[in-house]
Amino acid sequence: MAIRRGRGVAAINYPTGMNLGGDPTQALVHSTPTGNFMVTLSSVDLGQGMKQIMAQICAETIGVPTDRVVVDTADTDTGPHCMGTFASRGTHRAGNAVIQAAKEARQVMLEVAAEELEVNASDLETDGQGNILVKGAPQKSISIFDVALSAHFKRGRSISGRGMFLIPRSYPEKETGAMKPSTCYAHACTVAEVEVDDETGEVTVLTVKNIFEIGRALNPKMVEQQLVGGSWMGISHALYETTEPYYPNRDHGGTDFNQYLMPGPGDLAQTEIIVLERPSADGPYGAKGPGEMCANPQIPAVANAVFDAVGVRIDTLPITPERILRALKAHAAN
Repeated sequence: MAIRRGRGVAAINYPTGMNLGGDPTQALVHSTPTGNFMVTLSSVDLGQGMKQIMAQICAETIGVPTDRVVVDTADTDTGPHCMGTFASRGTHRAGNAVIQAAKEARQVMLEVAAEELEVNASDLETDGQGNILVKGAPQKSISIFDVALSAHFKRGRSISGRGMFLIPRSYPEKETGAMKPSTCYAHACTVAEVEVDDETGEVTVLTVKNIFEIGRALNPKMVEQQLVGGSWMGISHALYETTEPYYPNRDHGGTDFNQYLMPGPGDLAQTEIIVLERPSADGPYGAKGPGEMCANPQIPAVANAVFDAVGVRIDTLPITPERILRALKAHAAN
């Protein structure tokens, strides 16, 4: 009997969004009388940071500081249509819709500023700090605050825009069934190192090294946090989480979340995250969707590491000590 060490590798790709009726999302953007901007969505922030990312995208497109943008996720009765927050689609679909709406609002803003400065709108640019400047003559400028006041109380203009991102639906070819379920894919590779006690079946994950290709990290720190948390979730899926009991009798199953088995802080492995940026051609500023993918490659990587350690393949999750011991017993009997 011994503690055996193994290493496992797994690589995946993951589609951003889905191919279902075009997978549409709409967005509305409008200016307040004081030059702040409101983004209205029906996409829901589940804690992954969608509001922050949509504010960044809107601010970058219009040319204002991020703190001048407020994101209202409203609800499905009062907000523009959205298919939902799932399928790792939030940043990609809603972000593209926000860009369209923000571009339209920006154009109206520049037109009003052009009237105030008595120049052509095409001769204007923003400085990212809340001002609109004449190209080549920055001393001739006007604040977005003043432009918004003029639009509302002098020019009778609504600085607003509408956006909708819609991917043409891909239908299967009758002869082959081939289709294009997504326009962009994120990718990941995980290397896991484990120790397996071949007497008790207990698995200890020592290290998990993850590489994620996510298009472009619009907020690097938030991306890192999501990928680290996802890596821990993947380990939990691989070794702990199940709604079924560990023994044949369902009476041994948990009855509530207090009895639902998950790893604690002492069970988490040393985790390394590397982000590769390969911008997507149709992503908002190159972004893809890393949301669900970040918890996927750890599962097969851990399973492969267990196989490398003790020579038995566990193909049912979670990979519990009982299943490892049964597999070892069956392997020894053959």
